[in-house]
Amino acid sequence: YTIMAAQFFSSLADNALFVAAVEMIKASGGAEWQRAALVPMFALFYVVLAPFVGAFADAFPKGRVMFITNLVKISGCLMMFLQVHPLIAYAVVGFGAAAYSPAKYGILTELLPTEKLVAANAWIEGLTVMSIIVGTVLGGALVSDKLINYLPGFMNPLHQVASVFTTEIALSIVMLAYIIAALFNLYIPNTNPHYQ
Repeated sequence: YTIMAAQFFSSLADNALFVAAVEMIKASGGAEWQRAALVPMFALFYVVLAPFVGAFADAFPKGRVMFITNLVKISGCLMMFLQVHPLIAYAVVGFGAAAYSPAKYGILTELLPTEKLVAANAWIEGLTVMSIIVGTVLGGALVSDKLINYLPGFMNPLHQVASVFTTEIALSIVMLAYIIAALFNLYIPNTNPHYQ
């Protein structure tokens, strides 16, 4: 359950951040190709790091690898918050995601008996699909200026602040999701595997 929760929040944040990055490029007057390039920039490190991430995941306890790679994702989100171009910042998040993937699957084989691996993978994949959907919807809601209209009446002073800092608020909430995922990573048990 800890692994599933960590994966859900991490993937949810990845997808919400994608929507925020698209909105940042659009709001800054960036070219259409830059929005289209976000996904390839994210996926770039899945290709570049493919020969190395499995060995990295096996060299250390998987929970620690997942924690470290979530910190990389947090740094990419923070870069976006600090106005680094979304293409560069989202590539950093992709770097973290590429290194995260082998650990999230590898820990399952260390924790569970063989007969439970199919069910465990199904849960991980199902929650990943759910996090993609929920993360995309969340990202869209966070960058929408219409969301402010749904704030309760007693929060009227927030309307003006929220309309100016919509992207910053969205990035802060995404960062919170990454932090929640990182906290779950800390509770993934160390199985002390011995790989060559």
